[in-house]
Amino acid sequence: MPIKKAIFPVAGLGTRFLPATKAQPKEMLPVVDKPLIQYAVEEAYAAGVREMIFVTGRHKRPIEDHFDMTYELEVALAQSNKQDLLDVVRSVKPDDMECIYVRQAQALGLGHAVLCGQKLVGNEPFAVLLADDLMVHSKPVLQQMVEQYDEWRASIIAVQEVAPEHTRRYGIVAGTEVNSRLMDVNRIVEKPAPEDAPSRLGVAGRYILTPGVFHEIASQPRGVGGEIQLTDGIASLLRREKVFAYRYEGRRYDCGSKEGFLEANVELALAHPQLGPGFREFLKGLNL
Repeated sequence: MPIKKAIFPVAGLGTRFLPATKAQPKEMLPVVDKPLIQYAVEEAYAAGVREMIFVTGRHKRPIEDHFDMTYELEVALAQSNKQDLLDVVRSVKPDDMECIYVRQAQALGLGHAVLCGQKLVGNEPFAVLLADDLMVHSKPVLQQMVEQYDEWRASIIAVQEVAPEHTRRYGIVAGTEVNSRLMDVNRIVEKPAPEDAPSRLGVAGRYILTPGVFHEIASQPRGVGGEIQLTDGIASLLRREKVFAYRYEGRRYDCGSKEGFLEANVELALAHPQLGPGFREFLKGLNL
């Protein structure tokens, strides 16, 4: 079956960005001229996904509003003959894209957030995208992964090499090399200490998963941090199904950190066709 559904876990509190996230979701923080969640949704749409499932929490209404029709704004832009801006507003949610929202009542971890989307996904393979991880490449990362799924018909996890001292931040995978970009996973560990890490390949915020993972997540006790971990569910899935790790092509910005968020804004502003040239001159004038 093709990948037509994606889960976006967006119920987090965004405490690392306080006070900016006190009254707005961290996923709505703008990188240049688009909120983080829009980058993730556009990536999923480019990969063929048409059903976007947002696992939300309290105070996440701005995400729903962003992907809803804004009648008054569209009428005002039309009456002012601002067709370019009207096209931008309407492009946020294409006509053939469906947005569905489900609440995660308690913050019980990423695995639990994915489990909240089970009834909406049903018995289909699906994608999971973490908006904190902004991925940039001429071929969207999820599209690269869909192509791998079409070939192997098994769960695919995006990975990248991380510094040894950073293994505590990631799920770490190990396995057998299939080719230069693909690994047949035989082990995955959530946030191990450097001395316990089975490799330096850390899981990035993109997954394609088979529906069998739901049973495995539901069977898990609470793991690292007292949360229901998606990594533990995938580790259990390995006993029943193949899981592959894919070294994606592209640049990842960790926008869950202030440093990564600032890096994304600067580099994407420089690449912006209208803003880039002027912004580059501005930076040159700072004499850094």
